[in-house]
Amino acid sequence: MTICYFTASGNCLYVARRLGGTLLSIPQLMRQKDIEITDDAVGIVCPVYAVEMPMMVREFITRAKITTEYFFFVYTYGMGYAEAFSHAKVAADAADLDLKYVNAIQMVDNYLPIFDMQEQMDTLPEKDVEGQITRLCNDISRRKTMTIEVMDENRAVMEKYKKELAEPILRKDTALGYVVNDKCVRCGICARVCPANNIVVTEAGVQFSDRCEVCYACLHNCPQNAIHLIKEANTVRFRNEHITLADIIKANE
Repeated sequence: MTICYFTASGNCLYVARRLGGTLLSIPQLMRQKDIEITDDAVGIVCPVYAVEMPMMVREFITRAKITTEYFFFVYTYGMGYAEAFSHAKVAADAADLDLKYVNAIQMVDNYLPIFDMQEQMDTLPEKDVEGQITRLCNDISRRKTMTIEVMDENRAVMEKYKKELAEPILRKDTALGYVVNDKCVRCGICARVCPANNIVVTEAGVQFSDRCEVCYACLHNCPQNAIHLIKEANTVRFRNEHITLADIIKANE
């Protein structure tokens, strides 16, 4: 089994590890000229962003040549996933992949403009993350299948959320609005955890470009808590307790 994952604050990497098999970083795969993956089972683990998948994950599905008898999709989310399952199905169909199974694991939502990170972490035990993952692992090990249909009403909701959420939020120029305060020591960690190679750190400071994935890896993993949004719920940051900073760097560098 092969798991292709996208991670920023560690949730998806943790789920991927729990599923087992060969783990492949989607950001690293995207830097290859050709992407070919063949296995008896191939899955994608990624977060829900604006009730869709991350932009890079969508591009990955269009570029990768995946050959498998069992293709599955696993999201992590905080508040909800709405039509995310439909997005997985539509993307799979467009890539001529037969999506056998899709599921979602509720974890900490790290979307800083809305969510209080401390509250998210404090309420984590109520979500029974380990129980959710155990059930997911059992489904995958048994090669559980499900019927996934995208009806006209699903497509209407997808289009509604696209205009109201995805287009305003998932913008490649988002990082150009980030603020770096005087706590920054120019350690370069932000550049190393960025999955899109969107950050350059020099003696003059931190420079952002227009390839942002809006994943907030740089904000959540900055050792000095020096990177901020103009509007954020609070200054608390989050990384999955089972995942280290070194793990995030290894996944995205």
